[in-house]
Amino acid sequence: MDFSHKSVLLDETIKGLNVRKGKIYLDGTLGGAGHSYEILKKLNGTGLLIGIDQDIEALEAAKKRLSEFKNVEFFNFNYMNFDKALEELGIDKIDGVLLDIGVSSYQFDNPERGFSYRFDAPLDMRMDKDLEISAKDIVNTYSEDEITRIIKDYGEEKWASRISKFIGQERKNKKIETTFELVEIIKNAIPINARRNGPHPAKRTFQALRIEVNKELDVLKKSIDKFVDRLKPGGRIAIITFHSLEDRIVKNSFKYLEKDCICPPSSPICTCDKKREIKIITRKPITASEEELKENNRAHSAKLRIAEKLEV
Repeated sequence: MDFSHKSVLLDETIKGLNVRKGKIYLDGTLGGAGHSYEILKKLNGTGLLIGIDQDIEALEAAKKRLSEFKNVEFFNFNYMNFDKALEELGIDKIDGVLLDIGVSSYQFDNPERGFSYRFDAPLDMRMDKDLEISAKDIVNTYSEDEITRIIKDYGEEKWASRISKFIGQERKNKKIETTFELVEIIKNAIPINARRNGPHPAKRTFQALRIEVNKELDVLKKSIDKFVDRLKPGGRIAIITFHSLEDRIVKNSFKYLEKDCICPPSSPICTCDKKREIKIITRKPITASEEELKENNRAHSAKLRIAEKLEV
């Protein structure tokens, strides 16, 4: 199966990164390499692009896509470990960071990966196939309370407790092995009237399981400060998210990093030693144009936020 992925907010992201010749940029979620291709075009043979992806299939596809460029280095691990790449390359600071959070079209459309409720496949959802815990492990071994928490917190699903109860009942009879088995359990758990309108009944639960499997929110939360710390003054970080939980993490992280003081308002003098580290470029997230929405359905929920590193 070919790795197919249409990059969202492509022009807006490249413009927002302010790509300059001779500089060093890092793409932490290389995927189909659409954004990286445009970064390398702007670098025009100068500088360096560091491409990271935890999905080896995505990485191999990106290598082919970017084969015409010589100023690119590839690494196969989660972007939270990006400092390993910098250490290996002997690089201290970089000029720009891009994160395009979420699942690629290829991962959704490849039945074998078990991400989608549209195909019958083994329950998996691991972006990195070496991860120990898959979606199948979660639905078969986590407690009902844990599953409720995951579906409620990460999927924002109001039927979370009922779905976890139905999962608990089903796995007493047999292991839940496939995506369609799980879809059927979810459909049985959600009252028919609640399934008539809105998205596919399994959408929120599948999203929640994928986030738990790949620890997506934890990784994002822990990584933003680290990326900003490795940016040169004037360097920029651009993050594209696809649901409110991710966007909230980026928004709040940027707001904190922009603050010059975190002392209580009642404090007569500042004692926190907090320094303003960034300037937020996008006060409101950038969303897709009407034209892009017509061409790329995945762009509907995409939000882009950009910040610039200050001299600290």
